[in-house]
Amino acid sequence: MKKIPKSFQDLPPIRVRREPPTIPEAVAAARDLADDVEQQVEIAAGLIGLPLDEVRPHVLEAAKARPERQPERILSTGTPNRPPRTVIVERRTRPPVIVERRGRPPIDGRR
Repeated sequence: MKKIPKSFQDLPPIRVRREPPTIPEAVAAARDLADDVEQQVEIAAGLIGLPLDEVRPHVLEAAKARPERQPERILSTGTPNRPPRTVIVERRTRPPVIVERRGRPPIDGRR
């Protein structure tokens, strides 16, 4: 037997759940979007829906806790004859790749 497909009218309506971000999530997003602390406070407060005065201490705390991105340092274990060495890993971004689309030459209408 072949199944009869259900139409969209037979299905219940789609329910969308709205959850505002937590304070740490909003602060992290604001830090990624802006460099100025006051702008970060406004962005985080707008995302959460809280007043600026309630969000400001969390943004200031996050600014103190995590300084600007430093290069990662990896210490290798030393041997009895050599002291441990420091290896600095720097991340570089690649320039964007631009792909040119080559199509057919324009058609000449004088045939």
